[in-house]
Amino acid sequence: MRICIVYDCLFPNTVGGAERWYRNLAERLAADGHEVTYATMRQWDRGDVPDLPGVRVLAVGPRMGLYTKSGRRRIVQALCFGACVWWHLLRHGRRYDVVHTASFPYFSLLAAGLVRPRGRYELAVDWHEVWSAEYWREYLGALGGVGIAVQRRCAHVRQRAFCFSRLHAARLREEGLRGEVTILEGEYAGPLVAEDPLEAELLVVFAGRMIAEKRAPAVVDATGLAAEQIDGLHATLFGDGPQRPDVLARIESLGLGETVSAPGFVATGEIHAALRRATAMVLPSRREGYGMIVVEASACGTPSILVREPDNAAVELIEEGVNGVLASSAAPADLAAAIVRVHQAGAPLRASTSAWFTRNAQRLSLEHSLEQVLASYGASRRTPSSSP
Repeated sequence: MRICIVYDCLFPNTVGGAERWYRNLAERLAADGHEVTYATMRQWDRGDVPDLPGVRVLAVGPRMGLYTKSGRRRIVQALCFGACVWWHLLRHGRRYDVVHTASFPYFSLLAAGLVRPRGRYELAVDWHEVWSAEYWREYLGALGGVGIAVQRRCAHVRQRAFCFSRLHAARLREEGLRGEVTILEGEYAGPLVAEDPLEAELLVVFAGRMIAEKRAPAVVDATGLAAEQIDGLHATLFGDGPQRPDVLARIESLGLGETVSAPGFVATGEIHAALRRATAMVLPSRREGYGMIVVEASACGTPSILVREPDNAAVELIEEGVNGVLASSAAPADLAAAIVRVHQAGAPLRASTSAWFTRNAQRLSLEHSLEQVLASYGASRRTPSSSP
C-alpha cells in the first residue's frame, strides 16, 4: 500500500511520545514492504537528509519554532502546517491509499479531511489526547471556545480513529465521532519480559519534558520532605523545558543541591540505568495522554507514583499497590507520603511490579498496536460503508 504519515515533528529532531510512535510506525510499514511517505515540517539543516530507512521524508513546510516561551504550541505554526498539508494532498493525494495523521495540531487533520473526496484515500487519525472544555479555556483563555470548536469539528471528520487510553476514547465519542474508536494500549518497544529487579537505591526519578502540566518542581519539594523520613534519599529529574529554571531555582532555594539534581536531557540509556536503581519513578502530571515512562519503569521492576487527575490517562497503567501508587494530590506532602509508602513496601512491591509488567507486556507492546493499525488499513474497502 501507499501510505502517507502526517505529523509536524520527526524523531529525534523533536523528542516525545508521538514522535517515537510515528517513527516506529513508518519504519514498520516500510519493513513490511509498503511505500511510505512521512510528511512533516523541516526540522533539520538544509542539505541534510533525515535518517529514516525505507521512508521518503518530505518537508512539506518550512522550519518554524513549535512553542511559545510559556511552552504552548504556536498557533501560527499549526496553521502553516495545515495549509502545507492541504496543498500537498491537493496535488498528490491520489498517490496514497492511506493518509495517517495525528489529530493535533488539528489543522493538518482538517486539511486531510477536506481533500479526501478528491484524493480518495482512507483517513486514519491518532487521538493522543482529547482536551476537556475546561482545559481549553485554561490553555487559550478567551480563545478557548475556538479550540473547543476546532477539536469538535475534527472529531466529526469521517475517519478511522485510534486512541491510546480509555479516557480519551470516551471523550472522543462524546465529541461526536462517527464510527468506532480503536484503543491502542501498547507503545513499548523493549523486551516483553521484565528485567530482574535490582535492590533499590534511595533514589526517586522524574523523566519528562518540564512543562507546567507535569509539575516537576513538586518533585523537588516532595523529595525534601520525604528525606526527613528516609535518611539519604535523593532525586534526579531528567528533561528540559520551560519549567527547568523553576526546578533549579527550587533546588537552590530549599538548599537541596546535595540531594536533588536536574541534569537536563540525557541519553536514553542513562535514564534506563537510573530507573533500574530507583526506589520509585515519580510523575505528578495533571495531564497525560498515555504515560510511557510508567511502562518503562515497570519493565525495570520500579514502581511508579502518579496523581489521579481528570486529564491524566496514565493512571490507567497503575494497579494500585501492585506496580505503583496514586498520591492523593500533587501537594509535596502527599507526594512525599507516597514516596515513603513505596520505600516501606520494599522488595515485595518491586517483585509485583515486575510480575505486572510480564503479565501485561504483550498488550502494552508497540508490536501489538502496530498490528492493529496495519490490520485496519483497507478495512473500509473490505466492508460496506454506512455513511458517505
